[in-house]
Amino acid sequence: MKQLTRTSTEERIRLHFLDGIRGLAALYVVFCHILPHQGENLPLWISLPTKLLRYGSFSVAIFIVLSGYCLMLPVTRSQTSYIPGNLFNYFKKRARRIIPPFYAAIIFCCILALIILTLERFTTFQWREVQYDWFSPRFSVLDVILHFLVIHNLVPGTNVYIMNIPLWSVALEWQIYFLFPLVFLPILRRWGLLSVIAIAFLIGLTPHYLFNNYMDPSRPWFVGSFTIGMAAAEIAFSQQRQLIKLNKSLPWDKLAAIFASVAIITEWKKLGVDAWIFETFASIAAACLIIYCTKIVIERKTPPLIMRLFEHPIAIALSTFSYSLYLTHGPVETLINHWLVTLNMSPVMFAVTLYLLSVGISLIFAYLFYLAFERPFMSGFLKKRKAKDAIS
Repeated sequence: MKQLTRTSTEERIRLHFLDGIRGLAALYVVFCHILPHQGENLPLWISLPTKLLRYGSFSVAIFIVLSGYCLMLPVTRSQTSYIPGNLFNYFKKRARRIIPPFYAAIIFCCILALIILTLERFTTFQWREVQYDWFSPRFSVLDVILHFLVIHNLVPGTNVYIMNIPLWSVALEWQIYFLFPLVFLPILRRWGLLSVIAIAFLIGLTPHYLFNNYMDPSRPWFVGSFTIGMAAAEIAFSQQRQLIKLNKSLPWDKLAAIFASVAIITEWKKLGVDAWIFETFASIAAACLIIYCTKIVIERKTPPLIMRLFEHPIAIALSTFSYSLYLTHGPVETLINHWLVTLNMSPVMFAVTLYLLSVGISLIFAYLFYLAFERPFMSGFLKKRKAKDAIS
């Protein structure tokens, strides 16, 4: 989603790198979800590079930070700490953007489950659950209802991963959309940015520390990551003197590298810290990187290598259907893995084929899914269609 904002001279700029970050993060999640199925006893040219594919939750942190940043941009530009327009239009736009593809993904999973269960009943086919399946046909009607209500991550005792694993984060983001105008912005207006972040983490960490970790699978602490994204937008564009000074005085690229390194080390070494700690470090790293890239755009400096990567046409193209890719890759990868294990391939051939087919088919299916269930509800597409109807 391309975002428009303004510099101090009111020039309009385009932050293309935001799209590229989103697209590459979605692709990284696809690779991360292949990793547990690649097998063992593989040569170093496969096993060594894939060791980098263990930080999938960091991509979710990036998505949430991007969401906070992008939703906060028009608020920061208005300099009123209010969402431009009215709440009804805000919720309408958010619902139109996120809910139709989400519902389509649920229906897709229901159709797959129905086909699988029918084959089990009337043929010799049997679905054998595999560890780290990202889709399972063994969900209940209650699971479907909770998913349609977008509260499946809030109900104690439910398996938030059973239908389609990535859907848990969509529910969390949907709930954050309500917290943003109804809780976070009023706190921002009254007590400032640090209070917003503190209260967000209080909300997100209360289930972990006071209610026996029952919501840990749905990572409610990412509510705090959203406010870190809000803070990044404020630092990048606010006209407040303190924030302007903060923006200019800190080495945001170096801070991004430091926080990213700490996040990777604390997750990789399993130092006994809770997941929210290293995922918050990842969120801060993402926010620092976004601020750094924003400064490069505003000051019209030569983009560094990492920013050229974010603005590469392939990364931008991926971002177009990254949401659809995120929603659908789990069932696609699971089906491919279940099929390949029946072919008795060598470990190397299995791993190579798994990656090629899973990535390739996931991208193709996601793009078709985007054309059918995501693009028709996007604001730009609706405006073009209305203009075309008016002309005709």
